[in-house]
Amino acid sequence: MTLSIPTRPLITLAGFLVITSGTLFADWPQWRGPNFNGTASNAKPVTQWSATNNVRWKLPIPGKGSGTPVIAGDDLFVVTALDTGKKPTGEDPNAEARQDQAPETLHQFIVMCLDRKTGKERWKKTVAELVPHSGHHRDHFYASASPITDGKHVWAHFGSRGTYCLTVKGEPVWKRTDLGLMVLRGGFGDGSSPALHKDTLVIPWDTEDGNSYIVALDKMTGKTRWKKERDHISSWATPLIIDHGGRSLVIQNGVNYSRAYDLKDGEEVWRAGGQTTRPIPTPVYHDGMVFIGSGHRGSFLGAYKLDGAKGDITDSSSQVWTLGKNTPDVPSLLISDDRLYFHAGRDGIISCVDAKSGKPHYLRQRISGLRQVYSSPVAANGHVYLTGRTGTTVVIKDGPEYEVVATNELDERIDASLVMDDDAIYIRAEKHLYCVGK
Repeated sequence: MTLSIPTRPLITLAGFLVITSGTLFADWPQWRGPNFNGTASNAKPVTQWSATNNVRWKLPIPGKGSGTPVIAGDDLFVVTALDTGKKPTGEDPNAEARQDQAPETLHQFIVMCLDRKTGKERWKKTVAELVPHSGHHRDHFYASASPITDGKHVWAHFGSRGTYCLTVKGEPVWKRTDLGLMVLRGGFGDGSSPALHKDTLVIPWDTEDGNSYIVALDKMTGKTRWKKERDHISSWATPLIIDHGGRSLVIQNGVNYSRAYDLKDGEEVWRAGGQTTRPIPTPVYHDGMVFIGSGHRGSFLGAYKLDGAKGDITDSSSQVWTLGKNTPDVPSLLISDDRLYFHAGRDGIISCVDAKSGKPHYLRQRISGLRQVYSSPVAANGHVYLTGRTGTTVVIKDGPEYEVVATNELDERIDASLVMDDDAIYIRAEKHLYCVGK
């Protein structure tokens, strides 16, 4: 372990910070849940299930996707992409931008609304049908971003295929198909989810062709509020948006720096270096501090206090501690109380440290039954849920000591993160959506 703690004394935060998506939910309105940190404070889900035990309903989902479902009230929204197998009859408008890995057939980009209690389909809307200009990662498809809902509308982001706003009844409100055509490392395709804060939708757009930017849209009209260029290449991180010191901050990870932007006008407030190549994990906030990490071709996790943060805060008094080993590649961070959980790379290895000091509770704990992991850890009702790609979820105690509570198996692959709401768990697997509960 490489742990670096500045010798300067820490300053107690006097400010008050609240994470919000514009509405207070007991549900799961966007990626990483109601608290935007992987926790569901009011949920009391089961800890044991299988393909035949404690499954309330199981619904086949057409096509493919790894975006996490979202919930508001009794509505559950999920996105997917479907290869129709049909070739277009007219000219391809993206012919000049086609990449070597691009398919030749029409794909449908679909938003579905289900009754979360019964799994019954309320509506299904194909928001676009086109031939993608690029390929995708071998383990994923064209619906990797999670949708967002505020209980009245749902926003679905398919990257280069467009961003769409619908009412919760499935009626179109607006669409943006002019944000560009991304060129991403390895032809891996789009994957970042947008973030919603009050009346603003923020979309990151880090690409390989020199046209990287971050953009803020009016959530009701889709019109651009601001757009800022970024000196970054491929990254699949989702922004964290928080209120602090009388303004809202957009915290976005990136290859060169992690940056905080003012949500009002997009002006950069601070930056911090140290991240590895192609960052993916979403930052989290806790008790006046932000935690930002990545773990591809290197390891870095930094903890920063927000009070007084300005300019380049790398190695400054705002940098509380850093960690240089065992940091996550694909899975995002989880914070519960003062405990920060994270996988090593994308392996079935978990660490837990004290968020304020960076001191370990335990490091590199091998999780029996898990190998490769894409799903991010989630926490509810005193437990942490760790899900591997083979369909196994290991439940551990949410505490400073590693203690396994249960091991659960489903018979299909899971790449999406689990969703907790009330007494149920919603699991987007390779072919089905499961509702697990007593």
